[in-house]
Amino acid sequence: MKLPKPSRQTAGEFYALQRLMAAAVMRPLTRGDKMQVKWIDGSPTKVVVNQFIKPNDRLTSFERLEIYNRQYWLRIRQSFYEDYPGLCAILGDKKFERLAGAYLANYPSQSFTLRNLGSRLVKFIQEEPRWVSPHKQRALDLARLEWAHTEAFDNEARSPLKLDDLAGLDAAKIRLQLQPHLTLLKLDNEVDDFLIELKRKSGLRSEASNAMEQNRRHKKTRLAGRLKRKTNFLAVHRYQDLVYYKRLDPGQFRLLTALQNGATLEKACAELAGLKISGDLGATIQQWFTSWAALGWFCSLKQSK
Repeated sequence: MKLPKPSRQTAGEFYALQRLMAAAVMRPLTRGDKMQVKWIDGSPTKVVVNQFIKPNDRLTSFERLEIYNRQYWLRIRQSFYEDYPGLCAILGDKKFERLAGAYLANYPSQSFTLRNLGSRLVKFIQEEPRWVSPHKQRALDLARLEWAHTEAFDNEARSPLKLDDLAGLDAAKIRLQLQPHLTLLKLDNEVDDFLIELKRKSGLRSEASNAMEQNRRHKKTRLAGRLKRKTNFLAVHRYQDLVYYKRLDPGQFRLLTALQNGATLEKACAELAGLKISGDLGATIQQWFTSWAALGWFCSLKQSK
């Protein structure tokens, strides 16, 4: 007897199965790090899972899927901790964990790479500051700096500008484009020094004992207590494959911000009017541009058009 061929799954059915599997794996865990027993529509999760996951001789369909659900969230959380050690230090582990859970529930990963996991964290803190209270401004500064660090680490580096290329050109027509890996920040706290010191003092091996881990938490607490409140301007950039934080004075920040916003070189320099700058203004600006060009902060004119 010839058995009928099983019906082939259509492309639409396959995509529907993919979406269902993704929804199940990416659903937030319960407080006990378990898979939720109720599905999105309120029906029992095990009933939904039984429709597309087979049990085996050791685990039920629910238990098999729960492994993937838990591992997904453990990896996501680990990545979040790795990207925001400074924010974790000022909030403390428990509060940071609650922030991470709330953020990831509101803004789940939508990218093929974990690199983009924190791309909306600053937006979330601004929307729901209760998760970082009473450290809202410190938290915002650190979230902005640590995201800028991520951007600096792997954003594109375009062909750099050579200052000789500007010779003979009209400053009223020149528009310089900053490198994609460069971020300009105005901060209310000296979080750059804090973050550098934190990373320097937290260089423990991953297999450190519980006692060593506890000691590291005490160090983080002490460091957070020394975080200074002071307005400062910062350029976060990559140079020779390393990320650097460079302090700027108000005039430098204002000029670079104007260029970043599309101003011509002439109009950007005009932004310095009224600022107290020691020495000859023209010579000072020339010195700034020489330094910035040496660091490769500007794209070549061909790429700036």
